[in-house]
Amino acid sequence: MKRNIPWLRIASVALAFVLSGYLLLDTFVLRAAYQTNVSGDTASAFSAAQSRMQQSGRDAAEESDAAEPLSGGAVIDSYSEDGLTVTLLEYTVNDTAVYVADVTADSAARLQTAFAEDTYGRNITDTTSEIAEAHDAVLAVNGDYYGARERGYVIRNGVVYRSTADDADICCIYADGTMEIVSAVDYTAQELADAGVWQAFSFGPALVENGVVQVDANDEVGRAMASNPRTAIAVLSANRYLLVVSDGRTDESEGLSLMELADFLQSLGAETAYNLDGGGSSTMVFLGEVINNPTTSGKSIQERSVSDIVYFS
Repeated sequence: MKRNIPWLRIASVALAFVLSGYLLLDTFVLRAAYQTNVSGDTASAFSAAQSRMQQSGRDAAEESDAAEPLSGGAVIDSYSEDGLTVTLLEYTVNDTAVYVADVTADSAARLQTAFAEDTYGRNITDTTSEIAEAHDAVLAVNGDYYGARERGYVIRNGVVYRSTADDADICCIYADGTMEIVSAVDYTAQELADAGVWQAFSFGPALVENGVVQVDANDEVGRAMASNPRTAIAVLSANRYLLVVSDGRTDESEGLSLMELADFLQSLGAETAYNLDGGGSSTMVFLGEVINNPTTSGKSIQERSVSDIVYFS
C-alpha cells in the first residue's frame, strides 16, 4: 500500500491540474452561444421601452436648452446628420491622451449596443471596429465585456439577456436619454426593464453621480491598482452623452486612475458617469477609424477582441 501512495498523490495533483485548466478554458476560451441573431427590430424595441417607462409612472426628462460646447480640448473631427451630432475632441490629462466624443442625439434610440457576431453568449468576441462596421456605427466604444462573466445584469436595446446579479454598480440608460446608477440589491433586471431601461451595464464603478465624484484613492487600490487605459460613458443632460477613451501603458500615455478619470469627467460637466471595461479593451471608433491607441501590454498597438460595443448610428 505504501508504494501506491505516491501514485495516488500524483494522480490527485494531475486531476486537480486538469480541472483547473478546464475551468480556465471554460471561463476565458470556450465559446457558448446562448442566443443568435439578436439585433432584431430596434425601433419597435425602443417604442416598447418608452411605453414601459410611461406605464411605470417615471417622468420623462424635459428637453434641455441648447448646451455650450466643451472647452479645453482640441477638436479633431465632427459629424452632424439626421438628428445626431458628434464632436470629437482630444485632451491631455496627467500625461495621457484622452479622446472625448460629445454626442447630442434627438432620441435615446440612437444610443444602441451590439454583441460580437450578433450573438449573446460567453467568450464570443470580435474587435470593436469590426462590430461597429457590421452595424454601420458612426461612433463606437467597447462595452462592459459581459461575456467574460457569468453574473451581472445585461439589458441591451430594451431586452433582458441576463438577470443574475453581481455586486457591481449598474449603469442604466432610460428611454428618455437619462442615466442612473443603481444596485441589484434594490432592483431585479426585469424591474429595471419594466421601468424603461434601454441599456444596462454591469462593470463599474460609478464615477460621478449628481455631479459628485464617487471614487477615491481607497476605491482605486481595490479596483485597479494602477493607471490604465480607460473607457467611460457619461451624460451632461438628457440625450447629451460623452463617450470617453484614454490611452495608457505606453511611453506617450501613462493612463488614468479611476479617480483621475472621474475628476476629468466632472470637470466637463458630467452629471452621471460610469466606468466601462478598460485596459486592452479600451477602443474608440469614429467613422470607421480607430481613434485611440489600444494596447494590452504597451508593446504593440492593436485592438483586443471584446464581446460587445456601445454605439451611435
